Amino acid sequence: MLGIIGGSGLYDIPELEVVARREVETPYGAPSDVLILGRIAGNDVVFLARHGAGHRLTPTELPYRANIYALKSLGVTHLLTVSAVGSLRAHLPPLTIVQPDQIIDRTVDRPRSFFGEGAVAHVGIADPFCDLFGRHVASASARAGHPVVRGGTYVCIEGPQFSTRAESMLFRSWGCSVIGMTAMPEARLAREAELCYSTLAMVTDFDVWHETEAAVHVELVQEYLRQNTVAARKIVMELVGGAGPPGRDCGCGDALANAIVTDPSMVTSSTRNRLGIIADRYLPAATPRDGQWARGNGQ
Repeated sequence: MLGIIGGSGLYDIPELEVVARREVETPYGAPSDVLILGRIAGNDVVFLARHGAGHRLTPTELPYRANIYALKSLGVTHLLTVSAVGSLRAHLPPLTIVQPDQIIDRTVDRPRSFFGEGAVAHVGIADPFCDLFGRHVASASARAGHPVVRGGTYVCIEGPQFSTRAESMLFRSWGCSVIGMTAMPEARLAREAELCYSTLAMVTDFDVWHETEAAVHVELVQEYLRQNTVAARKIVMELVGGAGPPGRDCGCGDALANAIVTDPSMVTSSTRNRLGIIADRYLPAATPRDGQWARGNGQ
């Protein structure tokens, strides 16, 4: 099943035939908002507004673990996220859609893993985005009339402030393509949850490095957000209305297979229950949970 996390500007999908709205409980708290289960052209999809209705959560405040856990609990296997970003390259002007293939994590105040507290896992994230799913998304984008620029590095900063000029120049010297505030730890957690993960990075500005462009400010971002949102909805419609997500020949679905290093006999019942559906295949709950962390209350 396809899951979509809508970032700044993409708070809903009007074309989505809503089937149910779920308030999902997780051991990591509540997700950003109610999850919307719906259909497009007969295909199932789950939508979540990353910053909540009315954009009330900062990038640091986002419940990343709860969001990923909740989506997985509803059957999501492929996760497409839409994010507003700044460009660090002259050839990527505003309204460009970038599909990055690498991330540099500069966040400092966010839980990065579902593991810990008695269970250790070292998950490979050399390639944080699923290439197979990404190519599928890129094809849908082209069909929608909004082709993406494939490849590039997304540098994720803590925010909520934009970067300084010195930081912007530093990130350019590292070879980064775009700058944003939400891809991490989202990508890390998606890999631990064994989801195929891809991002549409929608350029709204040139950050603050560009000598002939005004420094980034909210009014400028909002204007391009409106235009980017139209493109994002068209891409989603093409993606969901087509054949749906691709198969899982990528390895993402078995990311935890050899990653958990803790002796299972040493993992407590409370830790197993907290990990829940993230690690059920490898660390079955010691006591029945009766779906306590995968319940959805219909509205």
